[in-house]
Amino acid sequence: MDTIYALASARGKAGVAVIRLSGPASHIAVAALCRGPLPPMRRAGLRRLSWQGDVLDEALVLLFPQGGSYTGEVSAELHLHGSSAVVAAVLRALSSQPGLRLAEPGEFTRQALENGRLDLTQVEGLADLIDAETEAQRRQALRALEGELGRRALAWRNDLVRAAALIEATIDFADEDVPLDVMPEVGSLIAGVLADLRRETAGAAAAERIREGFEVAIVGPPNAGKSTLLNALAGREAAITSAVAGTTRDVIEVRMEIAGLPVTLLDTAGLRETEDEVERIGVSRALDRARKADLRLFLLDGPEATTALEPLADDIVLQGKADSAQDGPGVSGRTGRGIPELLAAIGTRLERRTAGAGMVIRERQHQAMTAAITAMESAQSEIGRAPRRDELIAAHLREAARSLAMLVGRIDVEDLLGEIFARFCIGK
Repeated sequence: MDTIYALASARGKAGVAVIRLSGPASHIAVAALCRGPLPPMRRAGLRRLSWQGDVLDEALVLLFPQGGSYTGEVSAELHLHGSSAVVAAVLRALSSQPGLRLAEPGEFTRQALENGRLDLTQVEGLADLIDAETEAQRRQALRALEGELGRRALAWRNDLVRAAALIEATIDFADEDVPLDVMPEVGSLIAGVLADLRRETAGAAAAERIREGFEVAIVGPPNAGKSTLLNALAGREAAITSAVAGTTRDVIEVRMEIAGLPVTLLDTAGLRETEDEVERIGVSRALDRARKADLRLFLLDGPEATTALEPLADDIVLQGKADSAQDGPGVSGRTGRGIPELLAAIGTRLERRTAGAGMVIRERQHQAMTAAITAMESAQSEIGRAPRRDELIAAHLREAARSLAMLVGRIDVEDLLGEIFARFCIGK
């Protein structure tokens, strides 16, 4: 097996830079750089690094044994001073040693998967944790990284394997007296796993929204203060504002965090009938995005609501340009009046939609669970048939168990791995 190395911390000037090595020659490569003995396993030691007579740096050196590292391989870390010149010099020294090569994107984590240190759901959780932008995304990704879904998937699979084994025992000993009817236990095992899987898949949509983010569309007539409000919420001039009606022609998006959730605010064209062809296209796009949005904020310019789009039960309707207390209930992007209350209202509505979020955070995971559910439902229907066809029951249970094995990456996922690890950075 190759020994791989890479910069594991971010590129550029920093206080500390970390270079990671993994593979059978890791400790040999580090020893070639160090003056003096290597530190004990898992204990950091300060060592001077040199190569071909040149001193490279003074670094903290950490060694990990096989089976006791992130990758499961013999590995090491060099904690250097974080200058680009130091990092480049140490990487050149490593590249000069035989048997070492630069790691590919995600290769350290792929080693961890292949060595059973992580399952595929944990790998996907790690990818999401690296990309997390909000508190809710961090919590969700960390939960996946901790392996709860993988542990439960293996427990479900074990129940199905036992159920299939009980059925197959009745087939194998059909000509003998079997003293115990296995169907009550088989039915109980299937029902238990089926209930858990249905509950998890029901929460998949909410979990996906946490991962991908919500869209909140600001809609209303022209000059209702939509763009001014967007700029106030964004804390920057994201949209052009003007007293001229119809300034906004296209949908303007601003990504932000509300109540710990990822939210994209959409500033849309003012809704009105117009002869201007470009503005008419903008209004059409505004209506399309507003209908698809998770939540709509209607800003009114007077007592009448727009007739082009009707608010839904959970939508927010406010008076725009409510610059003074005499304006009544409303919000003002110019003065900031009503903005804290608006953010709280948006956060409350979106939090309600994530209350039932489960552990399934990827479409691949959802598909594997759905396939298992379908197979188990087929097994249940066969149990209720007369005459009962035990061979088909066992086959459906094996199919369901196979789907759960795919969920954690035990079988038939090789084609997915290239796509998954290509999104990782080198050094992870």
